[in-house]
Amino acid sequence: MTPAYPLPDPDLSPAPYQGVAVKRGLAWLVDMALILFLAALTIPFTVFLSLFFFPAMVLLVGFFYRLFTIASSSATWGMRLFGIEFRTLEGEQLSGQDALLHVLGYTVSLAISPLQLISVIMMCVTPYGQGLTDLVLNTTAVNSPRR
Repeated sequence: MTPAYPLPDPDLSPAPYQGVAVKRGLAWLVDMALILFLAALTIPFTVFLSLFFFPAMVLLVGFFYRLFTIASSSATWGMRLFGIEFRTLEGEQLSGQDALLHVLGYTVSLAISPLQLISVIMMCVTPYGQGLTDLVLNTTAVNSPRR
């Protein structure tokens, strides 16, 4: 586990935030591909009933995928691939409770499209690159100090 340190001001020390918005978008694409694959694997195990509820199955699989990956290391597998992770503004990795709240916020934003659009715009224009859920929870994505 990386020690906590207060995150630097993006105007004074931009390195932890450089390229994070793009990496976050690419990580999201990787994560969605994994989630769709995992959701597709459920089809034969549900006697093909999940075909009728596939969007709900994708949402459910995505919720648990994000919860377990973020709770274990503050990053989804896609985020790890691109060398970014979530941190609190105090520099700490997300706790299990933080991960649950973050995933709940993301799921609500995903279900209500205008919120997701606002969140994406915010990631591109706010100083810390925070989305809507990040702003509410005082979290942000940063370049992983482990790289």
